[in-house]
Amino acid sequence: MGKCAREGINLCFLTPKGRFLARVAGENPGNVLLRRTQYRVADDPAQSCRAARSFIFGKVYNERWSIERTRRDHPMRVKDETLERASSLMAKSLPVLLEENSLDGLRGLEGQTASVYFGAFDELILNQRETFAFSGRFCRPPLDPVNALLSFAYTPLANACAGALESVGLDAYVGFLHRDRPGRTSLALDLMEELRPIFADRFVLTLINNRTIRSEHFNRQPSRAVWLNDEGRKKFLSAWQKRLAEPIAHPFLKEKLAWGLVPYVQALLLARYFGMTWTIIRRSCGNKEKSC
Repeated sequence: MGKCAREGINLCFLTPKGRFLARVAGENPGNVLLRRTQYRVADDPAQSCRAARSFIFGKVYNERWSIERTRRDHPMRVKDETLERASSLMAKSLPVLLEENSLDGLRGLEGQTASVYFGAFDELILNQRETFAFSGRFCRPPLDPVNALLSFAYTPLANACAGALESVGLDAYVGFLHRDRPGRTSLALDLMEELRPIFADRFVLTLINNRTIRSEHFNRQPSRAVWLNDEGRKKFLSAWQKRLAEPIAHPFLKEKLAWGLVPYVQALLLARYFGMTWTIIRRSCGNKEKSC
């Protein structure tokens, strides 16, 4: 554990059901000016909305991309009219998102597009439909195997985002779309929004469609809650580690990198955004730090 801390590797402890318990991290390398800028942005609703817009725009864009990928790869196995309608609605919402100037309005638009996306999600499941039928998002607790897999996948993704933010010097607990709440890594939840569809959701679909996870990998409780059992968690985490090592081409950097580095790269780009914001603040104050 000490070696990991020295090397900047965060360790996370989870319950068997995927609930976060604790994170072990080394010395925080962040500079005070970066965090002060983050706090200024978080305290300003207009600037918070400007930052949050990008997270949600990326999320909706990637949700639409996921749908279009299934339409392209499996045109004969899906109800194309359902997916086409969902894709069209999300495409129309993208310019509206960029014009939204309030956090409440942004949350409303995000909720509407999420409803459209998950309303079509069942069509993305191509195999084992008798076990993995999906009728909607239920997370507390998950009431079917698909929701159990989605909730489990979001946990390591959120922890990866929190660790990445801390490693670049940002405060993972101060977010923009997700406001402050004790014990919640709000900025990590913001950062993971754009990664949910392409990182977690597509991974879950791959597990189901490739039959890596099957009916016998779940426990069903009298309360109707559904959880992965020990064998299911082993298969999930083994496949997750393999996915982290797979290479992708970053659309902005135009470079190849492993999936596991994507949260860190996005956190680094966010830190650079705050660096530019700090420059703008200094200029608007006439470089007089006391007046800022």
